[in-house]
Amino acid sequence: MAIERRIPADRGLTVRMLLTAFFLGLLYVVVIGVLFAVGISSIFIIVIAGGLFIAQFFFSDKIALFGMGGHVVTPEQAPELHAVVDRLCALADMRKPQVAIADTDIPNAFATGRDQKHAVLCATRGILRRLDEPELEAVLAHEISHVAHRDVMVMTIASFLGVLAGLVTRVFFYLGLFGGFGAGGGRGGRNGQNIVMIELGIMVFSMIIYAISFILTMALSRYRELAADRSGAILIGRPALLASALVKVSGETARIPTRDLRSAEHFNAFFFSPVSARGFSVSTLFSTHPPLQKRLDQLNKLEAEMDRG
Repeated sequence: MAIERRIPADRGLTVRMLLTAFFLGLLYVVVIGVLFAVGISSIFIIVIAGGLFIAQFFFSDKIALFGMGGHVVTPEQAPELHAVVDRLCALADMRKPQVAIADTDIPNAFATGRDQKHAVLCATRGILRRLDEPELEAVLAHEISHVAHRDVMVMTIASFLGVLAGLVTRVFFYLGLFGGFGAGGGRGGRNGQNIVMIELGIMVFSMIIYAISFILTMALSRYRELAADRSGAILIGRPALLASALVKVSGETARIPTRDLRSAEHFNAFFFSPVSARGFSVSTLFSTHPPLQKRLDQLNKLEAEMDRG
């Protein structure tokens, strides 16, 4: 079976991204409609929601790099890393993203940015130290596939609604603690009771919206990782290399101190391999990635197909 050395389109991923965008669009309409219905100022809605969306959409790459302690590096500063990215971009026939390094010993990599023109490919010090060049190339091929598939942008937009719902919940929680939003902050009589019920209702509604947004995001996140594994393996022509890198990164991550792992868990949706602190943690309940064995099984199957070709 001849396999083209470019990143193939993934129809399953495209359909899932479209469905996710559609349902999130419906949720946006519902959220805005409810906020208007309960009498919240339209200016407040526009300023808060619009400001958050602009910040998350246009500055998602900078926010992610800042959160991971990453910084863009030039070819002079990281010649080996740039050489790997240059080769992959030539194979994929795509625009070269910015290249960055995160100053953390956690072995991982991620891609971020709203489109190919504004994409950033980031590797951590930990993964640069632990993987040999072919394995690193396999990991970065996976991340470049995310950029080519444009699923980073969809994930950024998808995660925004959850952020907004969380903000609304916090706002009304503090309003409930410090006097409400009625005239003069009054809580006396029936009017005060109505205000309390409205606040509680919006808090519950925001939690439901957050839960729906979370489920949609997780479903897309798991599939997109499988799609990037497949496309990255096809790009380099050696699925076994990506499987080897997955096993090595997962094993080395287990050696990282628990405190460091907990501080990085909120980046799991973007990481090549999820980090999970030992013991109870959010990531042990809600995984952003498919199980390691499922990823390895897919790569082993692809390797067999390519060998037969």
